[in-house]
Amino acid sequence: MNMIAAVDNNWAIGCQNSLLVHIPRDQKQFREMTEGKIIVVGRKTLNTFPQKQPLKNRMNIILSRDRQYRVRDAIVIHSIDELLEELKKYDDKQVYVAGGASIYEQLLPYCDTVYITKIDYAYQADAYFPRLDRLSDWELAQESEEQTYFDLTYYFQKYVRKC
Repeated sequence: MNMIAAVDNNWAIGCQNSLLVHIPRDQKQFREMTEGKIIVVGRKTLNTFPQKQPLKNRMNIILSRDRQYRVRDAIVIHSIDELLEELKKYDDKQVYVAGGASIYEQLLPYCDTVYITKIDYAYQADAYFPRLDRLSDWELAQESEEQTYFDLTYYFQKYVRKC
């Protein structure tokens, strides 16, 4: 299973249920990597999507503890065990976990590849991604050349779980 996120220098991913910054090339990469695939997100992350609706051209699986919660054009799952059972139906290389913070933390043990857009800036934030650079079972396998968007510098990185 894969994860995908944009993080700042402190591995922050959001503030007050919003992304830290919108970088068009990062959004394009997210779209290209996840279209036609399965994305797993929490309810709060779904609420940050356009019109608070599932993303088009993807199978959207929403994790919510609320058993009454329903979303049109998405599968709603209520526990990690239930999610793992549902994901057995799919090729795990086609599954992308896309947030938020608690979903990343709970599902990191089940992932083997993480795609990070690393933004060279420190934002005020209240949501964080696990610091892969400090975890001994993860290594940086690829990093793009420096990218820029106005005055922001960022890199596309790929982390893989060590064997």
